[in-house]
Amino acid sequence: MRIHYLQHVPFEGPGILEKYFQRKGMVISSTRFYMGEKLPRLKDVDFLVVLGGPMSVNDNALYSWLTEEIEFVYSAVASHKRVFGICLGAQILAKVLGSRIYENPYKEIGWFPVRKSDAVEQTILKGILPDEFVPFHWHGETFDLPKGSVLLGESEATLNQGFIFENRVFAFQFHLELTPKRAKDLLTNSRSELNDSPYVQSPKEILGNPDRFSIANSLMFRILDRIISE
Repeated sequence: MRIHYLQHVPFEGPGILEKYFQRKGMVISSTRFYMGEKLPRLKDVDFLVVLGGPMSVNDNALYSWLTEEIEFVYSAVASHKRVFGICLGAQILAKVLGSRIYENPYKEIGWFPVRKSDAVEQTILKGILPDEFVPFHWHGETFDLPKGSVLLGESEATLNQGFIFENRVFAFQFHLELTPKRAKDLLTNSRSELNDSPYVQSPKEILGNPDRFSIANSLMFRILDRIISE
């Protein structure tokens, strides 16, 4: 399988996703927009991953590549490719499926529980997600649930934590791929986003329990096993 990921900033990489793909012997390529790299031919991609980033989907005027990226993701979805979006990537998927992206009532940064939607049990992820799990969050925007998609779950701060579309498009507002190193990179580069919101944790709270990363990574592996093998 040919994996291609879209990366927006150097400090939000694929994390344990790359390790997973390497172990499976998959061909991995990437477009790093911050380095001016070009998008691939869509026919050369089997599975597209759209990573996170501090920018908004609506920041086209600030990032010259963003419009082209959204068009590429739209084409991938329209061509019935399998696509997986994380954080900003999830918001891009929501946009290409016709939904609105806007400021969330609260910033959500840190480890907060997500309650799984009952409807997930009617999808390809049946039996994979626990009723409640604790991923890492770092976002200030949210989106409306796209028409025809299945809600993944919700948290106290964010009503729509992700969705599944046609059992081949997966949008996660949260991060299961994050490693402790990548969490430190986020804190180094985006510390100014930490505020007094009830859903923003301190650096000590974010980094204080390494087991949280391994638990989240294990869940990510189980999800990938299901959505790639089916």
